[in-house]
Amino acid sequence: MVRSMTGYGRCEISVDGRDISVEIKSVNHRYFETSIRVTRGYSFIEDRLKKYLQTKINRGKVDVFVSIGASENEESDVTVNHSLAAGYVNALREIAERYGLPDDITATSVARYSDIFSVHKQPEDEEEIWNTVLPAVDSALSDFISMREAEGERMKDDVLNRAETIIGIVSEIEERSPQTVIEYKAKLTERINELLENSTVDEERIATEAAIFADKIAVDEETVRLRSHFAQMNEIMSKDGAIGRKLDFIVQEMNREANTIGSKVTDAQLAHKVVDIKAELEKIREQIQNIE
Repeated sequence: MVRSMTGYGRCEISVDGRDISVEIKSVNHRYFETSIRVTRGYSFIEDRLKKYLQTKINRGKVDVFVSIGASENEESDVTVNHSLAAGYVNALREIAERYGLPDDITATSVARYSDIFSVHKQPEDEEEIWNTVLPAVDSALSDFISMREAEGERMKDDVLNRAETIIGIVSEIEERSPQTVIEYKAKLTERINELLENSTVDEERIATEAAIFADKIAVDEETVRLRSHFAQMNEIMSKDGAIGRKLDFIVQEMNREANTIGSKVTDAQLAHKVVDIKAELEKIREQIQNIE
């Protein structure tokens, strides 16, 4: 299935009294690149999370935000820096005495200075934390991938519709191209008749010139290759996995064939059709830039 490189997914769950939040979003990028932000103290899961994401995502710049709350069952020791607390108390009393303020110092007022406290948590089991976070990651990934696939299907439909338009134009070029040779031969005969007036026209010479012209403007090889490229594109877009780079290469080849056709045609009508092909190819290229 075709996937876009743009996606978003989020999950919030509570496991054993611990609140877990995972947010995943991505934009276009040539390769897989990830930026992971985890709640302070849990950075040990970053490398493991990156490796896990690489098994699910092939391309794109992916930003991941993981919030891990404290467990209600988690035991913590809070200690007081009494030396620092005494310093705050003495400073407050000095201010009260100097400025004639009421000395209303309470434990609550001193506790506002949070740097007097130190919180010591018990070491956490890294494997247990990972297993707690993983379900939230999977849920966010599921939404993220679903969004990528939905957007990818829309892009696929657009690309294939534009491909059909181009094939239609190619058919018109194939139909019109031989007619330009007939028209060239008629004009050549007319001009020679005007120059020679009553002299006999060398039909064999005219046929030779027409044949040379026909060979010069022949685009059948290019149109055949264009059709082949579109068939290959259609086949690739029916497969799973990372296909964006392959499609990008094929579009480059299509542009090459279109440029060759453009350099060969001398008919204004055909030249306009080549411009139409290039315009559609550019729109296809823009879409493909966002395919994983």
